[in-house]
Amino acid sequence: MNEQLVALRRVRDRIDREFDQPLSVEALAAGVHMSAGHLGRQFKSAFGESPYSYLMTRRIERAMALIRRGDLTITEICFTVGFSSLGTFSTRFSELVGLSPTRYRDGVAAGEHRLPTIVVKNALRPVRNREVPPN
Repeated sequence: MNEQLVALRRVRDRIDREFDQPLSVEALAAGVHMSAGHLGRQFKSAFGESPYSYLMTRRIERAMALIRRGDLTITEICFTVGFSSLGTFSTRFSELVGLSPTRYRDGVAAGEHRLPTIVVKNALRPVRNREVPPN
């Protein structure tokens, strides 16, 4: 297997494991002995999105699951999934999901997401690169 692909998979696996930790593209690149720019280009070529976008998607997916669970506040969820700012969390959540975290939580409470978990995960998977159409 190509050494570079192995390194890229290591980066992706690290993001999956440590999504709740402060991660930067520079730190991820240093871990696989690449420059940040090279990692970004190669990661996007291999996986279709930048390392930062992949990290944001993982964080928002986890946030959606925690909101559905219902035992944490939006602020607690924000910090649990690795954001250091509630404003940034809300902005990213809205960009990827198409609803604010509060509106998403209200929809969960109203029963809008009472489908089998696998269906909910697939249908509500965050959209990357600001692809949610404006309201």
